[in-house]
Amino acid sequence: MEITMQELKQMKNYLLIDIRDQEQTQKNPLEGSIALSSEEIEHKEFEKKTPLVVVCEQGQLSIPVVAALRAKGYEAYSLQGGYVSFVMEQLKQKRSDDFCRQVERSIIKTYRKKIWSKFTKAIKTYELVQEGDSIAVCISGGKDSMLMAKCFQELHKHGPIHFDVKYIVMDPGYSPANRHVIEENAKKLQIPIQIFTSDIFENVFHIEKNPCYICARMRRGHLYNYAKQLGCNKIALGHHYDDVIETILMSMLYGGQIQTMMPKLHSNHFEGMEVIRPLYLIHEDDIKAWAKHNDLYFIQCACKFTDTCSSEACLTRPKSKRMEVKQLIRQMKQTNPFVEQNIFKSVENVSLKTIIAYKEDDKKHHFLDDYDQ
Repeated sequence: MEITMQELKQMKNYLLIDIRDQEQTQKNPLEGSIALSSEEIEHKEFEKKTPLVVVCEQGQLSIPVVAALRAKGYEAYSLQGGYVSFVMEQLKQKRSDDFCRQVERSIIKTYRKKIWSKFTKAIKTYELVQEGDSIAVCISGGKDSMLMAKCFQELHKHGPIHFDVKYIVMDPGYSPANRHVIEENAKKLQIPIQIFTSDIFENVFHIEKNPCYICARMRRGHLYNYAKQLGCNKIALGHHYDDVIETILMSMLYGGQIQTMMPKLHSNHFEGMEVIRPLYLIHEDDIKAWAKHNDLYFIQCACKFTDTCSSEACLTRPKSKRMEVKQLIRQMKQTNPFVEQNIFKSVENVSLKTIIAYKEDDKKHHFLDDYDQ
């Protein structure tokens, strides 16, 4: 019922079916596959002569799907180890100084306009990096944070501002396979990471309500604390342009407020520390194009919920609101190609005279307060 990557490489004709969730398949697409949910597979007809290879994140959720396909008479297999095994196979290739230089050149040449120029523009526009800063670049293992690390290496080598930089990875309870992927990608890209551990996944795994939100808050605190121990005054996170506009819409549609993801922010709990977001102006599609151009593969989410993709905790959690908003923006772009930049600009062009009420810290201001003045 299972097939290894080595056995898959020997097969000449097969259909690769990716059953990871939509966020995973869109952020890190599996080349040559079709993305279908388990429910879609159940009602779909396939060519009987073509073997089917089903891929989930870690090779667990695909097994019952394959069993159901075989019961219908299909030749079907579950990829052993899932998407992670595919990534680990790719990591065996191209580890050389020449490859790393090719990746670096692609940032400042091939993707100069779409990545490098926007990275440096965010640095200047929002004053994210200043003389004498010591910055902890936080790497989760995904394409966004890895690209951010490479951009910082270039800025540190050739930029006009003198600052110190450290590349940190927090292991909150990764599986050995996921941690290996992060370490190997860092070696391949010549990023000198420092790894520290925590037990966050164990602490949030059994929380039923908003485990991802609580996990994110706890991870941020651990990152601040470790960065401060290293003598850093800033942590850099890999949120990009799409994250920003999705946050704006999410706050309106689900939070009943107008709020954005700021390009930089002072920490409320760690004095003298700031969070900065240098990918603030870079589109996710351009990051994906950069990764594909360089034949790079990353993990998207290495958390315990994803690892145990057949567990009750994973199967019963609600669909990502961010994914819903992402799809909504994609639909609106079909009729208005400027919808993304208009959402972004909306929080730069706020007219307080047309706002019913707004909050400043804990104080609420209402338009009637000075209406007759």
